[in-house]
Amino acid sequence: MNLILLDPADFVAEGRVVLRDRRCAHVQQVVRAAPGDVLRVGLIGGKLGAGTVLALADGRLELAVDLRDDPPPPLPITLLLALPRPHSLKKVLQQATALKIKHFVLFACARVEASFFTASAVRPAAIEEDLRLGLEQARDTVLPQVEVHPQRLHRFLAERWPVLARGKVLIAHPDPGASPCPRAQTGPITLVVGPEGGFVPVEVDRLRELGSLIELGPRVLRVETAVVALLARLA
Repeated sequence: MNLILLDPADFVAEGRVVLRDRRCAHVQQVVRAAPGDVLRVGLIGGKLGAGTVLALADGRLELAVDLRDDPPPPLPITLLLALPRPHSLKKVLQQATALKIKHFVLFACARVEASFFTASAVRPAAIEEDLRLGLEQARDTVLPQVEVHPQRLHRFLAERWPVLARGKVLIAHPDPGASPCPRAQTGPITLVVGPEGGFVPVEVDRLRELGSLIELGPRVLRVETAVVALLARLA
């Protein structure tokens, strides 16, 4: 935890917060802070700053906080992701949030199992927990937006694509005709990442009409690895 992420409900007075949950346990057991120590804090959806430890004992952490700094600017990339297996989804949400993604769109396609959409990892509370972990890792306060679309791909593209697509459209798919992922891009990008098995041919044909196919080379990567590699190159 590189940032203590605060909620409005944590405030007991102006500039004063009290924590009793995992954040307190982390500060006590991992950071091993003591009264007078200064920790990095940030208000969810708001500013970053410093929190001075006033008291830490019996599962209770009291901080005096001073919030002055703006959160880092977002990466102008909308990430459209074929919903992966639950354990991979958690990794993608945390890591891509740490890399400043602010808009996730999870969609279905032929190689996405319908059961993935009913997994506990897709529930709003679980998604928010992973997003918060990503924010804490990267010292950010702005929660990303996450959309979940379980309908078939052709319907998703017909109904949501016109609203979602922004700027350059890049479709990550291992294909002989795909171009290497570009580097250091500027301006808005819509990045579409398929399932680990790739899109089926009819889906590839449809997606070719919407953007450019890109790839990361001959090695087969897990989706959580591919997403991080793609974002690192594009940024």
